Amino acid sequence: MSQVTLRQIAGATGLSIGTVSRALKNQAGMTEVTRKTVRDAALRLGYDFSQLKKGRIRRIAFLLHSQHNTLASSPFYSPVLHGAEEACRREGIALSFIAVGPAEPVMEQIRLHQPDAILCAGFFEPEVLGALQQVGKPMVLVDMHRRGFGSINPDNMRGGYLATQHLLRSGRKRIAMLSGSLAHYSIQQRNRGFRQALFDARVLADPELEVIVPNMGEGDEGVFEAMRTLLSLPKRPDALFCYNDSTALAAMKYCLNEGLRIPYDLAIVGFDDIAAAAAAIPPLSTVRVDKEALGRAGIESLLNKSEDNPCPITVPVEMIVRESSYDD
Repeated sequence: MSQVTLRQIAGATGLSIGTVSRALKNQAGMTEVTRKTVRDAALRLGYDFSQLKKGRIRRIAFLLHSQHNTLASSPFYSPVLHGAEEACRREGIALSFIAVGPAEPVMEQIRLHQPDAILCAGFFEPEVLGALQQVGKPMVLVDMHRRGFGSINPDNMRGGYLATQHLLRSGRKRIAMLSGSLAHYSIQQRNRGFRQALFDARVLADPELEVIVPNMGEGDEGVFEAMRTLLSLPKRPDALFCYNDSTALAAMKYCLNEGLRIPYDLAIVGFDDIAAAAAAIPPLSTVRVDKEALGRAGIESLLNKSEDNPCPITVPVEMIVRESSYDD
């Protein structure tokens, strides 16, 4: 059976071959009605969309959800972007940074930047990922996992396990965890590692010691509220694992303001090893993620991508012990 051509789609729609080509490539300069007419005709005729994916990648769009484009998240995602930029520079590829939210016209942004491939960093709603997939460009997720997509992630579960195991080996008995929304793949996996370490040590998990930080804007107030909840328990925790360093640093600030001694009254461990972790007083124990390596691996995965078998890639993590959890 012969391949369906652009000329045949043009004949079926009454549009020019140039318009059909631009519509299938999601380029700018036409209405959504025209674009849909062309795509529907192409699907009906059995057009092979993989033809659009051929050719050298010259431009990549780095997409970051607007909820990650914040002061709290930037110490993690900025190095990821830096790693991606480094890989692109080495390969002679142009990289565009786009911050998008669920209500924003992401497809308009994509058409404006005209990328040959897309790198999505962090959490994105399923409907946004679905719309991006329809563009027909190679796409890889960084710091997120979803069936059917290539993805690059730190070993989040292993990291959660190592952090909790370290606290258990330090003699801590009541280990709490501060989580963000478990809709985020990385947080969900870190929480799984936390629970697995408790289970393996035959420590009964106490649901009162697992608190999801309420979303109260950009500041530390959500973390302070979570700490108030934990420290008002009849039996206080003696250790705390936080899903990221920004949360751990805010928790430590609250504890010190309340007159607690870190790590004697409460040992604290974070995750990510952002620059502020080592500079904190006391320095923060954490799980180190090679953030630049995530960005580089994302670009390399796009350039070597096998469309038929998008394999997830896991980047190793390392437990870094500092004074916030070490009271020898």
